[in-house]
Amino acid sequence: MSSLQAPRGTFDVLPPDGRRRLRLIKLAEQILGRAGYEYFAAPVFEDTELFARGVGEATDIVQKEMFTFEDKAGRSLTLRPEATAGVCRAYVEHGMHKLAQPVKLWCWGPFFRHEAPQAGRYRQFTQLDVEALGSDDPSVDAELILLLAEFLERAGVAGTRLRISSLGTAESRREYADELRAYLREHEDELSSDVRERLDANPLRAFDSDHEGTRVVMRTAPVLIERLDPDDAAHFEEVKSLLDDAGLGYEVDHTLVRGLDYYTRTVFEFESERLGAQRGVGGGGRYDRLVEELGGPATPANGWAAGIERILLATGEPAADDSRPVYVAIAKPEAEREAFRIARELRAGGLRTEMEQAGRSIKGQFKHADRIRARATVIVGDGIEVKDMDSGEQRPAGDAAEVLRLVGE
Repeated sequence: MSSLQAPRGTFDVLPPDGRRRLRLIKLAEQILGRAGYEYFAAPVFEDTELFARGVGEATDIVQKEMFTFEDKAGRSLTLRPEATAGVCRAYVEHGMHKLAQPVKLWCWGPFFRHEAPQAGRYRQFTQLDVEALGSDDPSVDAELILLLAEFLERAGVAGTRLRISSLGTAESRREYADELRAYLREHEDELSSDVRERLDANPLRAFDSDHEGTRVVMRTAPVLIERLDPDDAAHFEEVKSLLDDAGLGYEVDHTLVRGLDYYTRTVFEFESERLGAQRGVGGGGRYDRLVEELGGPATPANGWAAGIERILLATGEPAADDSRPVYVAIAKPEAEREAFRIARELRAGGLRTEMEQAGRSIKGQFKHADRIRARATVIVGDGIEVKDMDSGEQRPAGDAAEVLRLVGE
């Protein structure tokens, strides 16, 4: 047997997990489609400059976590670590600002970050990403938060906690960053080396630090949410009011800054108590300057991403599969063609159907039917009989139409 294995931090999706993922895709399409969001797909790799400009050169993602390589033409390319920069690039490239606004999109697929693998965190991971570009209305913020809440609830993620905050606009955050930077320099000896190194580029990331000394310093640090300008404060109050009207509970958390530089105004994160230290299952926020920074027109925007592996962990063990198949057994070799025809007709009739294709004896076929948890076995020989695998009752059937009727009873 080969000793080859999947690279560390990646994984194979086997059929039981695959069925759970397909269910989540269908759920996303249903929930998001009702709200006017359309499916979108972007390349798995992009020009490295897109992420350096869009995500932020001072972020951990750009500095430490990206999978970057040079192609044969000498261009620097990067496997996408997140979706929003690619969505904004496509918005600019395809002139989506000419469409009816806001443009509402969702996508699903693999993303890549070079970080230490652990439960719920992989180097290749899957995300559901949802974006709304072209409106700064607070209802967009509330709508996106409520859509993620509904998706998590219907996916079976229990015990969620929603944290929300506002980062203001770039101008107000710049003034606050100067104030915070001055405060941190007064306590520089107590900070972690990572925080000290990023003081000039992004002092707000100090709120994310797990370093005990830094955490102590941050307890008395100035708070951005208390320094919002009137427009930003009013915007945030309206978002909260809409969530209140919808009956969705939340906690205002001034330490919530998220790890990407492009965020403005509303930011939010859902956590699950089932996940331990890595509690986040999905989150996002507003990024009103990103499209313009990538060469497009001034375009307010908002979005979120949900980690599929973390959601599956937070839902616990999968429920029993209720899509039990019908199994077509072949009682004698001459009946194989007839069995194949019946299997096709049962599938056309909407039944999940498998048939004997491994040369087993009839006894072995019944064992296989039990192994795949078939709800009925159609035995094709001189005639056709249908056996209920739960009750053991066996009845004759004249044709595939009658098989459909018997199995459906």
